[in-house]
Amino acid sequence: MPLEYLSRMYERANRENYAIGQFNVSNLEFVQAAIGAAVELKAPIILASSSSAIKYAGIETLVAMIRSLADKAPVPIALHLDHGEDLAQAQHCIKHGYTSVMIDASGKPLEENIRITREVAQAAHAAGVTVEAELGRLGGIEDNVNVSARDAFLTDPLEAQRFVRESACDALAIAVGTSHGAYKFKGKPVLDYTRISTIKKMLGIPLVLHGASSVDPQSVAMINQFGGHIEDAHGMDEPAYREAISRGINKVNIDTDLRLKWTAILRKQLAEKPAEFDPRKLLGPAREAVREVIKEKITLLGSAGKA
Repeated sequence: MPLEYLSRMYERANRENYAIGQFNVSNLEFVQAAIGAAVELKAPIILASSSSAIKYAGIETLVAMIRSLADKAPVPIALHLDHGEDLAQAQHCIKHGYTSVMIDASGKPLEENIRITREVAQAAHAAGVTVEAELGRLGGIEDNVNVSARDAFLTDPLEAQRFVRESACDALAIAVGTSHGAYKFKGKPVLDYTRISTIKKMLGIPLVLHGASSVDPQSVAMINQFGGHIEDAHGMDEPAYREAISRGINKVNIDTDLRLKWTAILRKQLAEKPAEFDPRKLLGPAREAVREVIKEKITLLGSAGKA
């Protein structure tokens, strides 16, 4: 079916209290894996591209590739700009068919974040496109961080209420203790679940959890076994996902887990099949492994069967 506007997908997720997975893609195999998993599990799904992914693949090529597969898929698929840099980039993506855009001005002062987000929202809404914004700063929060330092990183509920009212964003990425990449925590995740509940109650709109990969230990171990070097990498565990979603999270971003699994399987293939030079035979198993990771995430987020 044609690409779906994310706001329509959010309506049911918000009402029925489940989350939709966002999976970052930049090549054919990741797109095939994500859409194949969604179709198999009859789930809505969000395919996202960052600024670097757009530069890597080219926006025309990336959109054409996604559309060609999405048009044949009997499930809702949204195309989302992840961490958009400015109004011009958001407009560029809207022009090329994205159905959702994120503007990330969270590093700016509150007033400027509101102004920039409002400009993007005005442009996006004119085209029916959904807008995600971010408030707060992502960064792994450890048990030994004092309360005032911890709160300085996290999304303030009263600021969030004002931000959404004045910016007109449709969904808000909140900082509650997660972090981007493979090195999120020194141990178990320390998320502020009460903050999620409070913000959800005050805003009522879809909330987004960034930096939410689980950093699968088996993938890390396999990478290291076959010549890689990743140490002390930790992510979110399954109870953390479930608790965050039960408190009001409706979109969960997954990127690192896909990269780790892809790298692990590819390294294994290259090590065990030194005479193989057919890229299809090397990349195919990695693609299928990524598909299985996405299926696990869809099931965990509660969106299986929600297409």
